[in-house]
Amino acid sequence: MGKNYTDLKKTATRLRCAGLSYNEIRQSVDVSKSTLSLWLKSIPLKPEYKKRLYTKQIEILSMGPQSQKERRIREISKILKDAEGEIELPPSLDAYKLFGAALYWGEGTKGQGFEITNSDPHCILFMVRWFEKIFQISPEVLRAHLNIYPQQNESEIRRFWSHLTGIPLRNFGKTFIKPVSKNYKKNILYFGTIKVRVPKGTDMRHRTFGWVRAILRDIDPKVQLAQSKWASLTKTPRPVNLSTNKDLRPSA
Repeated sequence: MGKNYTDLKKTATRLRCAGLSYNEIRQSVDVSKSTLSLWLKSIPLKPEYKKRLYTKQIEILSMGPQSQKERRIREISKILKDAEGEIELPPSLDAYKLFGAALYWGEGTKGQGFEITNSDPHCILFMVRWFEKIFQISPEVLRAHLNIYPQQNESEIRRFWSHLTGIPLRNFGKTFIKPVSKNYKKNILYFGTIKVRVPKGTDMRHRTFGWVRAILRDIDPKVQLAQSKWASLTKTPRPVNLSTNKDLRPSA
């Protein structure tokens, strides 16, 4: 059912005449601030109401960006909570299957094998359970490899991922240690990055992308047409890495 703007405008007018600010009115009247401004700009406020709103505005300004940041945090928290309420749990098997397929489409390997690489424990644990529920692949048979920084404790990070996923420590292969870099790393991946591989999973990967293709079927003709029209873009030469090609480095 749509909004009854006549009633909303009446409520907004009554609250404005009582001296409330636009933000206060919006807590009871679900319309944008620009709509309120259009409705209420001609309504005069009593001096005592103007004084209260002015004082409140000064208080907000005196608190500065911190106040705005905290308000935004509360707004985001409400958005997240409301969005969570829109999802019916537990999800159906089809929804669960497609959610995992979409994650794999974005984060999984597109070439050989059936593996996914990520640093987010939620993503990795979901996919480990997805492999088990959809393909009956137990964590006991999965293979794992880490990608970490030199200063990190490889043994402890292996234990973390093994504890989380149920993948036995014996199934962890050689860890890749990132070379030391002079560049400042803003985001530290405290648990490193893990690659989880399903042995002999190539056909499972094909099935997963088959599910993705089914979802994309209605837009595929437009994508194919656009790619055909702009096929010249595929002729662009690949970039040359000057740092590794001595012959192409500029002379001193």
